[in-house]
Amino acid sequence: MPVILFNAFSFLQKKLRDKKIPYSNVSMTIEPETTAEELISRVRLAPEEVEAVFINGKVSSFGTILQDEDRVALVPPGIPGPYRVLLGFVNKKRK
Repeated sequence: MPVILFNAFSFLQKKLRDKKIPYSNVSMTIEPETTAEELISRVRLAPEEVEAVFINGKVSSFGTILQDEDRVALVPPGIPGPYRVLLGFVNKKRK
């Protein structure tokens, strides 16, 4: 079974903490062929609560299949404007 390193940023940390779901540097075993969107569901977040998914430091689509040893981070909406471009997710659409 694949194992990923999971993180959530900013407001998502509070949402996950309230649900008693670990959110920082968590080793998580996932099913093979799990997508980023399925991971979002697994941690009991709605897709609209997540603006961007970083996989191994790069913005990826929600449909990306996660691989063993991937580093996955979820970012909520509301990151300040200039940083959106630097982070690489301005005008990105979920696929």
